[in-house]
Amino acid sequence: MSFSSLADLGIALLYLLGALIFLAGILARKSALKRCATWITACGFCLHSLSLGLKTAAQPQEAISQGHFYFSFLAWSLLLIYLFLWWRLRLQFMALTAAPLALILFTPSILVSTQPLTIPSKLSSLWFGLHIGALFLSLAFLAMGFGAGLVYLYINRQIKEKKKLGPFRRDIPSLGTFDRLNHLTVSVGFPLFTLGLLSGFIWAGFTWGDVFSWDPKELVSIAIWLIFAYLFHQRMAIGWKGRKPAYLTSWIFVLCLISLVIVNFFVPSHHSF
Repeated sequence: MSFSSLADLGIALLYLLGALIFLAGILARKSALKRCATWITACGFCLHSLSLGLKTAAQPQEAISQGHFYFSFLAWSLLLIYLFLWWRLRLQFMALTAAPLALILFTPSILVSTQPLTIPSKLSSLWFGLHIGALFLSLAFLAMGFGAGLVYLYINRQIKEKKKLGPFRRDIPSLGTFDRLNHLTVSVGFPLFTLGLLSGFIWAGFTWGDVFSWDPKELVSIAIWLIFAYLFHQRMAIGWKGRKPAYLTSWIFVLCLISLVIVNFFVPSHHSF
């Protein structure tokens, strides 16, 4: 078995252990287990970074032409944002979202066989890299907003119905903390999504000769951008807080996943895997 295959299995195992041990730490109310789980996930991220770096450095054109490379890169982006939030904001609880989602997104890079993608024109490589990088970082922020939104809605409902929060009550941050995370998701995620979309259209102009070609992926992406723009306006200009942005952020992330899976795999498109 090659180093690449061993590394992929090791990454998946570390992400799985991180998710399970963190959940066990919450259920057993053991801070040591939660810290251990976070560091295990961080080790998986380091191995993941090394693996992506070696694959890209060895055969860059071949690496980026494989559809499963992008699932791996998206999982890496998600962990990058989570570890940043853990470091800066001490939002360790979001490991319940980050580790499982990273594992789910990384798994197709091992198990799913995809057709080679055509990445033409050296002139367009900058725009392509900007397109992928900005969109994936935006999706990573949306994933964190998705997790925060679901927990916010759950806590809000439990409080209104005067029910107990169960075994998670001592570990769950305040509603205000989740709302601040939603604010960060929207304020950073939307500009990144916009940058990724615009650079994608510019790259399409270099690659296919048309900035906009009525491709299904383009139409879905524009629809998601419009919803995201509405949320950005309502959150930043109108001052939305609480349940509404939590709900809408969660749905935007779900729509992004539907676009990523349904359009890329099952709809004829320039972006098909």
